Amino acid sequence: MGKILIVDDDAVFLQALQEKIQSLYPLLNVQVCTDPLKAVALLRGERFDLLLVDLEMPILDGTKIFSYAVSIGMDKNRIVILSGRDSDYLHEKFPMGTCLAVLNKYEAKQKAVLDMIFSSMQRKAAAG
Repeated sequence: MGKILIVDDDAVFLQALQEKIQSLYPLLNVQVCTDPLKAVALLRGERFDLLLVDLEMPILDGTKIFSYAVSIGMDKNRIVILSGRDSDYLHEKFPMGTCLAVLNKYEAKQKAVLDMIFSSMQRKAAAG
């Protein structure tokens, strides 16, 4: 328990999030990907305990990656949709129960939700 794939075309955000997870949650194994097509290949070849995916990306958006992950057997409750959009828009696009969470990646309160998810994964990985 503890393997995470984060897909976001914003390399600066992605690097900052990866560094935060690695420093605060050392038992979690984080893979990052700025290329959504490469992310699909990773999902096809490996099993992840959590998928964080940016909603707005060129070529292949987060909705398509979400659908693909679910179609190959990933539990929808292990997928978090990230976006710069406001929460009303996100909850309209992904109603409650569609996935684990939909979060604005720039709002502090939303980041606290991610921390709760990572903390829970860290505890499970430690119990092991």
